[in-house]
Amino acid sequence: MNTPDDLPVLRTLDDLTALVERHDHLYVRWSRGPAADLQSVSSRDDLTGVPMPGLSANSLDVEPWWEDRPVKVWVARRLHDYSHLPREKGPDVHPWALRGLETGRGPDNEPLVGDVEPVGWIDVRVIEEAADEVARQEGVWGSLRREA
Repeated sequence: MNTPDDLPVLRTLDDLTALVERHDHLYVRWSRGPAADLQSVSSRDDLTGVPMPGLSANSLDVEPWWEDRPVKVWVARRLHDYSHLPREKGPDVHPWALRGLETGRGPDNEPLVGDVEPVGWIDVRVIEEAADEVARQEGVWGSLRREA
């Protein structure tokens, strides 16, 4: 298992997509990193301060209803969903990928993850690629109101 200090860096959207295609129970977490998070493996509800039984994260696993659509677009959309967090929570908040098991749901219905195994940092260029991929989509794609 990787320790928080020696995590590889996922440098392209294709790298992360390949990982999602090979493994289940993958999540992305936006935080100060595994070194801080793995001390207690518990997030706190931002509104109430109540500790939760696991780390708040977002699943990268492809849902069955996505059918045969490109996994790369799925991953891009999942990253794009929360790419505003560094702006809201501070410049030391970064995305990282992890494996784990869902232990519950948070107040925004997000998965809470335990048995965490850090997989890799997600480079800022991957987030930029994800935004570009989402912007290229045509049809019924609406705005998530995410500002750059």
